Amino acid sequence: MTGFVREFGRTGLMVSRIGLGLAAVGRPAYITLGRAMDLGADRTVEAMQRRSHTLLDAAYAAGVRYVDAARSYGRAEEFLGAWLAARNIAPGEVTVGSKWGYRYTGEWRLDARVQEVKELTAENLRRQFAESRGFLNDHLRLYQIHSATLESGVLEDQEVLTELRRNKAGGLAIGLTVTGSRQAATIDRALTLDLFDTVQATWNVIERSATEALERAHARGTGVIVKEALANGRLAATGEQPLARLARERGVTPDAIALAAVLDQPWVDVVLSGAVSADQLHSNLAALDVVVDDSLRSRLADLVEPAEQYWSERSQLAWA
Repeated sequence: MTGFVREFGRTGLMVSRIGLGLAAVGRPAYITLGRAMDLGADRTVEAMQRRSHTLLDAAYAAGVRYVDAARSYGRAEEFLGAWLAARNIAPGEVTVGSKWGYRYTGEWRLDARVQEVKELTAENLRRQFAESRGFLNDHLRLYQIHSATLESGVLEDQEVLTELRRNKAGGLAIGLTVTGSRQAATIDRALTLDLFDTVQATWNVIERSATEALERAHARGTGVIVKEALANGRLAATGEQPLARLARERGVTPDAIALAAVLDQPWVDVVLSGAVSADQLHSNLAALDVVVDDSLRSRLADLVEPAEQYWSERSQLAWA
């Protein structure tokens, strides 16, 4: 655990090397493989709130000090705000980040035709920021654009950028998350704006296309968060897939190997765990003790997929 908590880029915030993302516990449906086995049938609001609070208790006890939510994560901000109040956590004791840009439309149903809708407008930013503040109050320290892309035009929208600068002047760190096969280009465009304190990107042992852009961001003092380190469950699977075989040789779980590979990158500040239980979280945290040597790096490099292939497969994942 040495060096587990560190300063986050130039933000002045303190974060843990492994953070907790709440995408999978704030709503009943998500695009993670094996979700039915992980969660079971009871996904009522009450059950998911209990689950999220148990998970947050385990994370806090283990030293996790970064928690990541979003307006579109169902009731994740509500659950998190209630937990922070119930545990008397002081603002800043846990660094809380959230995001705006998607609206949750799933109505707490597994079979909803549309689970979330993207709306990267200044009007939605103002509305969702007020909602996030309402749930998280002074605990909210980082506010991020959710899944910015070049195609969305959000990085050219002067009304949005002005609003974000106003939030930044009010003391918030401002970040963006990126998605898709052109993550690198989106990051590079964002770096020209002299606005963003952090960037959150998908990076894992099979999708590494954003590596050089993230290196450039880190070199400028931008905080770097990695999401989807387990590729929405693809890299957590046991069986005969290559990562599972490597994990068995090392005497650890596949998720620990996958997360350790992320932590091995010198430009990473935080990698998010998407655990839905304390057991999964502790399995993820075992990554801190995995020794990543040249032999392991070489064998992991053989797993890389073309970015277009990776994102095409991800787009086919079902909400379950």
